[in-house]
Formats: sequence, C-alpha cells, structure tokens
Amino acid sequence: MEFYVLYLGLRKNKGSMKTKPDFKSQENTLALQFHDVRRLTLNLVNGLSDADATVQSMEDASPAKWHLAHTSWFFETLILCEYLQGYELYDPSYPYLFNSYYNTLGERQPRPKRGMLTRPTLEDVLAYRQYVDEAMSKLLLQDLSAEITSLIELGLNHEQQHQELLLTDILHLFAQNPLKPKFRTEVPFSLKKDAPSPLTWVDFEGGLSDFGHCTTDFAFDAEGPSHQHYVTSFKMASRCISNAEWIEFIESGGYQDPTLWLSDGWDTVVANQWQAPLYWEKKDGIWWSMSLHGLQPVNLAAPVCHISYFEAEAYAHFRGKRLPTEYEWEFVSKTQPLEGNMLETDRLRPVAAQGQGITQIYGDVWEWTQSPFTPYPGFKPAQGPLGEYNGKFMCGQYVLRGGSCVTPPHHIRATYRNFFHPQKRWQFTGVRLAEDS
Repeated sequence: MEFYVLYLGLRKNKGSMKTKPDFKSQENTLALQFHDVRRLTLNLVNGLSDADATVQSMEDASPAKWHLAHTSWFFETLILCEYLQGYELYDPSYPYLFNSYYNTLGERQPRPKRGMLTRPTLEDVLAYRQYVDEAMSKLLLQDLSAEITSLIELGLNHEQQHQELLLTDILHLFAQNPLKPKFRTEVPFSLKKDAPSPLTWVDFEGGLSDFGHCTTDFAFDAEGPSHQHYVTSFKMASRCISNAEWIEFIESGGYQDPTLWLSDGWDTVVANQWQAPLYWEKKDGIWWSMSLHGLQPVNLAAPVCHISYFEAEAYAHFRGKRLPTEYEWEFVSKTQPLEGNMLETDRLRPVAAQGQGITQIYGDVWEWTQSPFTPYPGFKPAQGPLGEYNGKFMCGQYVLRGGSCVTPPHHIRATYRNFFHPQKRWQFTGVRLAEDS
C-alpha cells in the first residue's frame, strides 16, 4: 500500500487539535516536528493540578507527571548526553526517578511506586522539559548524522506512545474519583449517534503476500523485517462490535457462562467479578460509562471499548466467529485509507461506524487479534538499551492493530503492532470479528 510520509507531530493552531500538517511543506523539518510533538504533550496536560499529575491509580498506569518527565529523560539520556557536547544533566537524581524499564541504563524507581514521587513537583518537571527542549533545539541546529536523526525520530514516536498512555491513565485515575470529573468538555460532532452502519461480512481472497514494514519511513523494530506469509481466504466484519451488541452478550449471560471462555479468561472473570466492560455501571436500568468527558450514558451505536483479549475471544465464541489474525488484519488494512477517528478529532471517545464496506479499521478502538506478540522471521533486537524497547516483551502478550480515538495523528500505520497482556483492558481496546470463508 502507499504509506504516508512520516510526520511526527501536530501543528497547533489556537489550541485546536484539528489542524492537519501540510506534508509537502518545506517547513516540516525535524526541529519543527520535535517542537510540535512536545507542544502537544503539554496541551494534553493543560488544566491538570499537581495532585492530578502525581497520583498513580494502579500499577499499570503512571502519573501524568511521570509521563512528562520520562519522555524528557529519553531525549536527555539517549541523545543529549551522548551527542551534545558540554551537556549537563538537569538533575542527577532524575535518571533513577524516570527510567522506565531499561536495565542497561541503571536502577530505577519501582513502577508500582511512581505515584510516591510527590517531589519533584509538576512545576519542577515542566522546568525540566523546558531545559531538555532548549538543549535539543541547540542539537537540532547542527548537521546531524543519520544515526542521531533516527534516534530523534524514535524519541518522538516514543513520546507519541506516551501521549496515548497519558490519556488512558488519566481516564483510569478520574474513574476512581467518586465525583467522576471531566478531563475535557465534549465537543460537538456531526456523525450520527442513533445507529451504526449494519454489520456485514466482506470476503477476502487470500494468497501469498508481503507483510511488515518495508519502506524508508520510520517504524518500530517489531514491525519488521518485511517478509512473506500465506493467508487463506477469509471474511472480515465490516465494523467493530457495538455497545448494543455487547449488551446482548451481557444479557445473554455471557459473563456467567464458563463454556465461552478460555480457562485463564474464566479464572480472571471470577477473580475480578467482571460483569461488563471496564468503567461500565448500571443505574436505573441504563448502562453508563466513565469517559474523558465524565460519566455518560453508553452510546449504543459506538464500538464497545475497554475490553480484554479474554472478553473479545469469549464474545467471538458467543457469536460462533473468531478474532482475526494480525496477518488478516494487515491484509485488509492495505486496502483502506489511513484515516479515522483519532486524537486530532478532539472527540476522545469512539463513535459509531458510518459508510459501507470495511470501516473503522483505523482509529476508534485498538482491535484485538488472536496473534501472540512474537518476533517476525529474521527479527533481531538492536544492540544496547534500544534492544529493550520491544524485543524483551515478546512473551505472553497479544497483538492489537489500528489505533484508537486517542492515538496521535500520523502515528499509526498498517504495520503498527501494539501489544498487551490478555487481561488488560484500561486501554481503548475493542473487537472486530472474522471467520473462515
């Protein structure tokens, strides 16, 4: 398929996230891309108090303040300390405080205790970001090697990943507050709310095809190397499963029927007393869900969201279908334009599918596949710290594809492989069904 030219960032215009960049503009230098991405991160935390940015709601989530500092630590540690002559650490304690999981780079604050970092304050962390940005601006004025440019591109894509994590973690934090506060006021939009497009089945004739990233544009190491794989003919659902369809699963006893579930899935349901997707609660016979716009009635037409792999797989069993493989998903995505309901729309939530044929392949919700996150043929982790970026996580996790309503614009692509453990559901994760032809 034709890939978009890599553009890491979003040009801001009077605070709106809707302005799209001009891909052909000569202004789109690496320096502008850097500052666009960094500016968007700051815009996302605008309005958070120091308390909002400090609390850690669970072990899987990180405080907003930690995200702000960690993304700066990445540029400082892997780029500035190595390549900017005379650079001095902002604070010698920060490498310990804001390293994430890079064992080769030293000891670090335990992940479950990131919320204990009441100091440095949010103000201190913002000053740290400014210090790093000023140093990066100096570096970006220099004639950079391909190695340094590649590291900066990786750092920007890394920060875009954390922009999405930042929003999912804020949602989880606010959902624990009995006041159910709003992160953002909902913006109006024109898509219909009453009903999604009918769910239909689209036939795809299989065959031997190329998969994985094969262009000179940026991609994470786990997206390659490009290789051939044979896909048998299959059918793909035209859209993601809606909330209304998920309620049918609930009301049919889906969460009480062990025959629908994988063994580990059923144990998880019982242990956690799952009765519905994460953030759902029933009041006066109506399902409500916590969102970045606060507690709202469930939009029946929108894709179901915040479900685990176990739930997605059980639902597929309930319908007599299956989850697509990641190869099938990528096979289909090559036929679709790279557009959808992502962060740039400002909606910050999934919306109902519109149109005919394959829809929602990008944006709205990350789509679980039945494929474990394992290396492609010929994959070799990078040497040094960057070898810890993806390779060491290729065990016990499943691949998700397509991006979500909080994925930064121009960050997603057909080959992008997201991955989470099968019981996780605080991300914007949903389900699309497939079946054999």
